[in-house]
Amino acid sequence: MKLRYKIVSGLFGLLVLAVAALAIVIGYTAPCGPVPETASAAVQMKAVVYRCYGSPDVLALEDVARPKPGDNEVLVRVEAASVNPLDWHHMRGSPYFMRLSSGVGSPKDDRMGVDFAGVVAAVGEQVTEFKPGDEVFGGRSGAFAEYVLIPEHRAIAHKPAGVSFEQAASLPIAALTALQALRDKGDLQPGQKVLINGASGGVGTFAVQIAKSMGAEVHGVCSTRNVELVRSLGADRVWDYKKEDYTESDEVYDLIIDMVGNHSLSKNRSVMSAQGRLVIVGGPSGNWLGPMKRPVAALLSGPFVDQELIILLARLRKDDLTEVAGLVQSGAVRPVIDRRFALQDVKAAITYSEEGRARGKILIEF
Repeated sequence: MKLRYKIVSGLFGLLVLAVAALAIVIGYTAPCGPVPETASAAVQMKAVVYRCYGSPDVLALEDVARPKPGDNEVLVRVEAASVNPLDWHHMRGSPYFMRLSSGVGSPKDDRMGVDFAGVVAAVGEQVTEFKPGDEVFGGRSGAFAEYVLIPEHRAIAHKPAGVSFEQAASLPIAALTALQALRDKGDLQPGQKVLINGASGGVGTFAVQIAKSMGAEVHGVCSTRNVELVRSLGADRVWDYKKEDYTESDEVYDLIIDMVGNHSLSKNRSVMSAQGRLVIVGGPSGNWLGPMKRPVAALLSGPFVDQELIILLARLRKDDLTEVAGLVQSGAVRPVIDRRFALQDVKAAITYSEEGRARGKILIEF
């Protein structure tokens, strides 16, 4: 018995040491590296670059070599881009577990931004869907630059006529997240009642409108200053979280899309139907366990309840880009633009995004 105890204790100790070692490794932030030299003969462009994790001060607008498209790639001259929380999470390398994919110590990819809209400047020899002069939009790392290079089969689509570059640039991450939360994970049906917690943010403003276009009764949660905005987007009821708590109401929801995470799973479940769904899109901030608490709790408690507790990891998909752009073209959805920043003011744009008070989307103008 004593031997078994020693073995178990030893294994537990090794596990603790392994976890501690992993925490030290992924929590390490390397100093910013030097600016590499650009070949004098290379055609240059302006791009936002970061070579280490940290505050917006690590961002720099630099001259870099303009990429050339390979056989299956499309080079786009960017006309507009938009900011997402994903951008500053990558900038800070936070929460730390992100660094297992984005780079331990320093970022693997030193370019910023994802959402873009622009005009095709050049295409590779095997590209068939696009040609120079086409107006397009999509999602690709490095969007905060005068040009962005993207494989033809990735998240790039034609921009519909009547949809501006600004509108198109606001769509990829936020609108696709809202669409996939409602349609794919939430399985929202006409006539059902859905609550959007965080209805005035980038994802939330799209979620309210897309849910309404799907025939749902839509309730939104936001602060006092955004009540009229959310109501104007089509919400049937707006909860002002500074004055009232939807989890203490008699309402019963078929679906809750939660971007905020300011209520426990049990509180949300108390206002869900017996077969209701909770789709977790965002949650508390933090470098370590904070962002993981709700997903872990959902995974652990999900098998023991009838209601579905779902974690969404949105994907950039061509078909979904076309679908949300069609909703804008038809007038069913209108992107909400909060502020516009010039490319050289990207530090201020990211700082504003981190404050968490943006109403809709933040744009980068070129």
